[in-house]
Amino acid sequence: MSMKKRVKSKTSKKKRVLKTKIRRKPIKRVFYREKRIRVQKSIERIPTYIANFDKLIEGGLEKNSTNLVAGNAGAGKTIFATQFLVGGMEKGEKCLFVTFEEEKEDFYRNMKRFGWDLEEYEKRGLFTFLEYMPTKVRTMLEEGGGTVESIILRKKISRIVIDSITSFALLFEDELEKREAALSLFNMISKWNCTALLTLEGRPQEEGEITSKTLEFESDSIILLHYLRERGERQRYIEVLKMRGTKHSKKTYTFNIDKNGINIGKKPVYIKVF
Repeated sequence: MSMKKRVKSKTSKKKRVLKTKIRRKPIKRVFYREKRIRVQKSIERIPTYIANFDKLIEGGLEKNSTNLVAGNAGAGKTIFATQFLVGGMEKGEKCLFVTFEEEKEDFYRNMKRFGWDLEEYEKRGLFTFLEYMPTKVRTMLEEGGGTVESIILRKKISRIVIDSITSFALLFEDELEKREAALSLFNMISKWNCTALLTLEGRPQEEGEITSKTLEFESDSIILLHYLRERGERQRYIEVLKMRGTKHSKKTYTFNIDKNGINIGKKPVYIKVF
């Protein structure tokens, strides 16, 4: 064998040995565990401006939510709802009050007792009072908003109160018709991009079975106001039955209605609600 061939053979042999060594060398594998970071969308809160209430619900109601304020006669539902609007108007927000039962003059006069001059807010373009007759309610549902929607869009309303959904439900005789009407109403409100308060006479559980389930499911929150007789005198209480996306207080608190509106007690109380 020639010298060239020997050198070539030795060189190729070295390469084969080197390749074998490289192949046999253990491979170090590094595995990286993927970290899944859950980004929770922060909820924008709308203060109610009701004394001591917002701290019970993480600072306020969820923006553009639909909230139910339920209670028996005299519990303070309309005052609660109006105070929610006045608080917003004091910050320059435009508000709408839709009623099926209140007359404008009486309503304005009653609210002035708390220092809320609704006529003045109306002149400044911050407040709109809309009295809705039963026939108009059906038209509103059929038209998918009607006059209410046009006011909200034109005036850029951010807070709305509907007082009360009890009167609204009485317009429909059949229970299934009531349920469909309630669903239509909630669907409309959700498209308006407003934070809404709806008042209800009584408690959701006491209404008709289908309507009750609709109200409880569709509402983003249910706030209960109680007006109970104790030792010959009536006392008012408030509790949050539910509020989606909120770590709310599950306790019951007393509240008073004074010249400034509703003022909720700071300490919880223990009562038996029937």
